[in-house]
Amino acid sequence: MSTAQAQVRRKRTEPGPRTGRGNRAGRGDAPGADRDAPPPSEPPAGAETAPARAEPAPAATRAQPAGRGPVVAITGAARGLGHALALRLATSSAARRVIAIDDHRGDVVGVTWRLADIRDPALAGRLTGVDVLVHTDVDMSADTDHRARRAFNVRAAQTVLTAAAAGRVGRVILVTSAMVYGAGPDNPVPLAEDAPLGLDDNGSVAGDLLEIEHLARRSPRSHPGMSITVVRPAALVGEGVDTLITRHFEAPRLLTVKGSAPRWQFCHIEDLVSALELAVTGTISGVFAVGCDGWLEQDEVEELSGLRRVELPAGLTFGTVQRLHRIGITPAPVSDLRYMVYPWVVDCRALREVGWRPSYDNATALGVLLKQRAGHHAVAGRRLPRKEATITAAGATVAVIGTAAIVRAARRRKRGS
Repeated sequence: MSTAQAQVRRKRTEPGPRTGRGNRAGRGDAPGADRDAPPPSEPPAGAETAPARAEPAPAATRAQPAGRGPVVAITGAARGLGHALALRLATSSAARRVIAIDDHRGDVVGVTWRLADIRDPALAGRLTGVDVLVHTDVDMSADTDHRARRAFNVRAAQTVLTAAAAGRVGRVILVTSAMVYGAGPDNPVPLAEDAPLGLDDNGSVAGDLLEIEHLARRSPRSHPGMSITVVRPAALVGEGVDTLITRHFEAPRLLTVKGSAPRWQFCHIEDLVSALELAVTGTISGVFAVGCDGWLEQDEVEELSGLRRVELPAGLTFGTVQRLHRIGITPAPVSDLRYMVYPWVVDCRALREVGWRPSYDNATALGVLLKQRAGHHAVAGRRLPRKEATITAAGATVAVIGTAAIVRAARRRKRGS
């Protein structure tokens, strides 16, 4: 890379302007993480178990002494983001006690496990003595049926908010995504945190998250006295993260559309956890975004990844993906494809103002993503066996071009009749 290119990248990774603005795979994880592994032997759902004491925990995994911080409950604590947050808070003075909630017991020690289905109103009984509830149990899997995923995500958020109010929880922290802003060719770069939200596209992951945020906005009227914090991470990367965004980089080539200028911003799961720790302590509240400083241009992404682009007309690309989705070839609706070809970079102003800085820059976060893509192959969000990957990639391109030819021929016949 030339010196000029390096200078451009350094500039773009500096803080942005301070402007105001049913398959249940992946549920509860850093969005989309695999939950297929069988859980360990466990007591019945609804049972409470104290911190593991079979073996003395190393000093780094023991709970902090009582008397510091709030009592914090975490949904989806057995895996993914919830697991990472439980590990962090179990050894942090930010929480006096950590209540880990999931439908099975995880491996985090120094916390109290309470087993529950977060869609069951009985969850309120598991929140006794909780001051702050962090809801991380959101399904963003690319493989879940979109109707089942929407039903789970919305029902879970509704129940969490209602149960928290019934349990007299003072504050609920909801983790959604910067995807709620929408992705478009005319988006400002970066988007301010108070920018208007996108439209609810039926069947999309972003649509699920918008529904959750609608519930959050209505909550103060329904549950006065309980405050709500909403956290919107950029494209998440890290251990166990499996989303349409990460699968985009598992393809043989990176899809782009003519006339667009993709810009990439990532958020490592460790940085999201550190931001959530500040939210738990009340250092930051309200609605805020989390991500690396700045962004990467498409050319930079290609240089860092070694992947080349395949560029197609926007109308042709979106129309064909929509048809392929309708017949079950691709898991994602066309609205989700927009997040892979248009920018949705966010300015993390609120966190900067309280002194937070990300540990990862975009180039490093992309490197983490690329390392974890090894052995995986996907086209248009669909995971493929290795032998099929190259053939299917070519086939998908042929399908796009072929569909366009059919459409053009039909239009010519219509005009000639």
